[in-house]
Amino acid sequence: MLSKGLIKLVNSLDNKKYRQIHKLFIAEGTKLVNDLIKLEAPIKTIISTSNIERCNQSIEYIQCNSWELEKISFLKTSPEIIALVDIIENDFNINDLPGKLSIGLDSIQDPGNMGTIIRLANWFGIENILCSNDCVDNYNPKVVQASMGALIRVKVHYIDLPDTINELIKFPDYQINGTFMNGECIYSSNLQSNGLIVMGNEGKGISEMVERLVTKRISIPTFSDKFNGAESLNVGVATGIIISEFTRQININNPRK
Repeated sequence: MLSKGLIKLVNSLDNKKYRQIHKLFIAEGTKLVNDLIKLEAPIKTIISTSNIERCNQSIEYIQCNSWELEKISFLKTSPEIIALVDIIENDFNINDLPGKLSIGLDSIQDPGNMGTIIRLANWFGIENILCSNDCVDNYNPKVVQASMGALIRVKVHYIDLPDTINELIKFPDYQINGTFMNGECIYSSNLQSNGLIVMGNEGKGISEMVERLVTKRISIPTFSDKFNGAESLNVGVATGIIISEFTRQININNPRK
């Protein structure tokens, strides 16, 4: 049986304000929760409709009915298991970025896009994502769901993006890559590992303040003879294509031993 206090707490985690107050986020579904357990994520409580193996004595385990779980789930179809996880505070040190490829997100609003980009960063071995302060919260339940366990593996930082880029361009040969419709084709461009890939807002693209700081304008060419300029790629899809090409060129120039 779930207490009224626990129900109120879980329901409040849909709101960024209360996630920050309680330092908790919610993860739903058997696969996601199992992934977090394997990654030794700081899980505080596991709520399940079945009696599961208690693999960690520091975790509180609560068994409940399916209708109770439905009351606290943010999914259309409630899962069999939910976890409350401590929010991880990632320290930001700008000196960790030179020599590596990082992602910059300028006003990304859609939780699905944010989650997808976090998952892509993990897949391609990118350690840091720099988000403007108005980006969607990475612990939003929909972001958590879309990112799966990658949220634990990738460091997401919320910073003043223009100010941070101003500092980054002071490092030798550090490149600020901005994605634009009229940029240089990524497949014929010389892409470097020492830099930031900036992806813009779903509707407006990269902001004017950030655009002024871009040192290399890049784009994904269309190979369709029916493209009329009225459509564009989803930012999550575009991010995957761009970092895939960056990674390909980087590995050709610096093959793994």
